[in-house]
Amino acid sequence: MSDQSAIDAMPDVVESSPIEPAFGSLMSGVAVTFATRLLILGCVVASSVIVARWLGPEGTGALAVLNVTVALALQLGSAGMPSATTYFVAKDRTLLGPVWTNGIIFSLGAGIVIAFGVIAIANLSPNIFNGISGRLISIVAISIPFQLITLLGLNLLLAVDRIRLMNSLDAMSSFLIFVNAVLVLVLWRRGLATLVSFNTGAAVVLSLVLVSFVARVSRRVNERAARRSDFSLLRQMLVYGGKFYVSIFASFVIFRADLLIVNHFRGAQAAGVYAIASQFSFLLIMLPGVIASLLFPRVASRQGDTAAYAVDVTRHTSFIMLLVCLAAAGMSFLLPFVYGARFGDATIQLLIMLPGIFFISLESVLVQHFTGTGLPAMIPAFWIITMAVNLGMNLALVPVWGARAAAINSSISYALIFVLVTAYFSHKTGHNPLLVFAPRIHEFQNLFAKLQRRAFAK
Repeated sequence: MSDQSAIDAMPDVVESSPIEPAFGSLMSGVAVTFATRLLILGCVVASSVIVARWLGPEGTGALAVLNVTVALALQLGSAGMPSATTYFVAKDRTLLGPVWTNGIIFSLGAGIVIAFGVIAIANLSPNIFNGISGRLISIVAISIPFQLITLLGLNLLLAVDRIRLMNSLDAMSSFLIFVNAVLVLVLWRRGLATLVSFNTGAAVVLSLVLVSFVARVSRRVNERAARRSDFSLLRQMLVYGGKFYVSIFASFVIFRADLLIVNHFRGAQAAGVYAIASQFSFLLIMLPGVIASLLFPRVASRQGDTAAYAVDVTRHTSFIMLLVCLAAAGMSFLLPFVYGARFGDATIQLLIMLPGIFFISLESVLVQHFTGTGLPAMIPAFWIITMAVNLGMNLALVPVWGARAAAINSSISYALIFVLVTAYFSHKTGHNPLLVFAPRIHEFQNLFAKLQRRAFAK
């Protein structure tokens, strides 16, 4: 069974009541977004192959550390505002204007402060980046305010169900990075500094393009919505975003900090190999990430039983991810042939991470029941516990065992947060955890019947 067929088995969104914002089918939204992610995947893989071939493990590791540094700064500076943007606009689209105005003001203010903070750290404590120059750090830091605006804008488009526009702008970012790799490394024969400068320029241009599109969408969605800032609303967004921020930041540390730890203790070459394994682990959780992101605003806008809805979607996701992980186990042996013999250990590292990838995929979908209903304090607490375990294991084991230890720690951490969230969900909703993840026979029957109807229709 293909991934697309399994996606088709997902429940569509019921007709919205008059008090609920209208959303399209979850199934079609996932299909469009996943297709876009495949396009992004192609750009990411092609870019990483070019960087690996032209700059080697050292250059690959340095670029990965720079990208992780910016992503970490974005998580620090966001304060959960992107998720708050989706939550508040999904619940009430008349808030679109003030939410977006608040978002731009916040992004510029927080982004500039964080950018200067990153530059200061690079100059005062250069050992943190283990040989990566402060000049390169400064170049990528310029993009932080602009990338924060882009992040907020994409989440706003998600909240108003402008899925195609959101995907087009999201894909543009990866496409520009791919074009930069071809122009700078292959055609122009320049080095890492030039590539980083071009990528920063692309981030600025994309941000300005997105601001223009969001302004148009805002006028069409709600002509009467106020465009001025609303500081009372901003406070509410920060309260909600603060809870979300803890979860997002902790999860980011779990997903990304291991690369920085590997780079610090084992050097850029080991980090470059681990970056490839990590990159493919993130690609594998792309589909559940798409499902989770589209499920979030729908849960926030619903008035009915959000737990049952989240269970239905999670159950289908479990079957899809089982197939994806089995396929990835076989495909992992191709990594050395694609990236070169020096990246051979990326296969072992990816295989180690696969069990955890399966579990974190299911958690990311199931937890949308909580994120869309106010986010209880226990969810951020679970992420803090998992982050502490992950950091402790990485700091203790990576200096001795290297990147393979980081892969083991990641898999254990992914499984831990899955167990904590699933147990809490079962306790609060009464759902049997086994029934949450096990597809049911009648669902397969319905799926096969749908496939037969399509076959005969052709």
